[in-house]
Amino acid sequence: MCGIVGVVSNAPVNQLIYDALLLLQHRGQDAAGIVTQQERKFFMHKAKGMVRDVFRTRNMRSLPGNCGLGQVRYPTAGNAFSEEEAQPFYVNAPFGIVLVHNGNLTNAHALKAELFNTDHRHINTESDSEVLLNVLAHEIERHTRGLPLQPQDLFAAVRNVHKRVKGSYAVIALIAGHGVLAFRDPFGIRPLCMGNSEGSTLLASESVALEGTGYQFERNVDPGEAVFIALDGTIHAQQCADNPQLNPCIFEFVYLARPDSVMDNISVYQARLNLGETLAKRVISTVPPNEIDVVIPIPESSRPSAAQLAQLLGLPYREGFVKNRYVGRTFIMPGQSVRKKSVRQKLNAIASEFKGRNVLLVDDSIVRGTTSKEIVQMARDAGARKVYLASAAPPVRYPNVYGIDMPTSSELVAHNRSVEEIRQIIGCDALIYQDVDAMKKAIGSLNSRIKGFDASCFDGVYVTGDITSDDIDRLNASRVGGEENQEDTSRLALPNPEV
Repeated sequence: MCGIVGVVSNAPVNQLIYDALLLLQHRGQDAAGIVTQQERKFFMHKAKGMVRDVFRTRNMRSLPGNCGLGQVRYPTAGNAFSEEEAQPFYVNAPFGIVLVHNGNLTNAHALKAELFNTDHRHINTESDSEVLLNVLAHEIERHTRGLPLQPQDLFAAVRNVHKRVKGSYAVIALIAGHGVLAFRDPFGIRPLCMGNSEGSTLLASESVALEGTGYQFERNVDPGEAVFIALDGTIHAQQCADNPQLNPCIFEFVYLARPDSVMDNISVYQARLNLGETLAKRVISTVPPNEIDVVIPIPESSRPSAAQLAQLLGLPYREGFVKNRYVGRTFIMPGQSVRKKSVRQKLNAIASEFKGRNVLLVDDSIVRGTTSKEIVQMARDAGARKVYLASAAPPVRYPNVYGIDMPTSSELVAHNRSVEEIRQIIGCDALIYQDVDAMKKAIGSLNSRIKGFDASCFDGVYVTGDITSDDIDRLNASRVGGEENQEDTSRLALPNPEV
């Protein structure tokens, strides 16, 4: 999962892209990069680290031009420790193209061999984004053959990209001397939207990047659609997929996206409120409300669900944990032993909210269960009489192959275990999970155009229809960190959208 942004403007864009990336920082903290164009020349700076650390004044001064791209990276494939895999990626032919990508290609290995043996293109990293860039470049070259570039050539190229590439991808590419091309996979798994301001057009992963930079949200890029923004600001758009279907990743609404974003015409905040309503019904069927003294969220993104649940059950809602916002963020870097640092460095319990009470803790999701187990123990140590745990998401039973760093099946606490077995592992007095169908209905009711979701980590159904057990084994083998990922990669290892 990453955050991407692209802009065509009538004024310098370096500060604008920087500001937009800050607003998307929750989507990736491993690396950041910006590329701009002036007089057909690209200027690029990228490195590992947070946006505020990667870009200094001298770096910003070296990024002139009125159009450009940016990306914040959270790697799920490739080498997390190589600065070479920070985006944007560049290829010099045809025209000169730089690209940023959010998602994960499920057939990257086969494409890499195809590019080398048939297309005669060289891939220099393990990143699937470089593979995607070269597939796009090859298809554009095929449709131009040395002739001047036309929007229809780009749409034909994207049409072929859709036929060759499998998986999830939201893409923004800058073509030297021509403009910015953006497109989304035919299932719309990863988000992409666009907005405008005084003749300038901005594309970004989430609407918050538009609103926070003074842009008016215009619309989402449709699944399978390609949008080309020429340097003069003219916008061309065309559907390039044969059978596009809107099946966005439901985990975006559960946890990944910022609550103040609107994605595919669904308010993320309202989606989480709805999850709280449906979760309340599950709680009633498991624990009588009169046996619960207080509802306490586990920071941060569970708060809307917890507040709505508490209101519906007529229970007090309290903040029982304080998050240390100044802990070093190295814990989100895959494969690092620092992940084993105790959750108590990140959260501290307010003892007065727990002492002598039966508490219902509400979390957004439970992945490995390691963090949940420690938080439950923290509540007991603070004096809680009983500790109940409710998850606004269903059990995470299957790995994700579309760009979220979910562990292998064997590492998931819910894989091949009953709720009672999970409860015993975590150590709570009662464990309440969201229902899969109720989750889909709660969020899907906010946009009638959505006929389904990618909820594969919950239901094991991969919307692209091409995923086999062999594919999952291969993708797991290429996950960032390799065997080092056997360390604690609990939910806190995912980027927190509200920090």
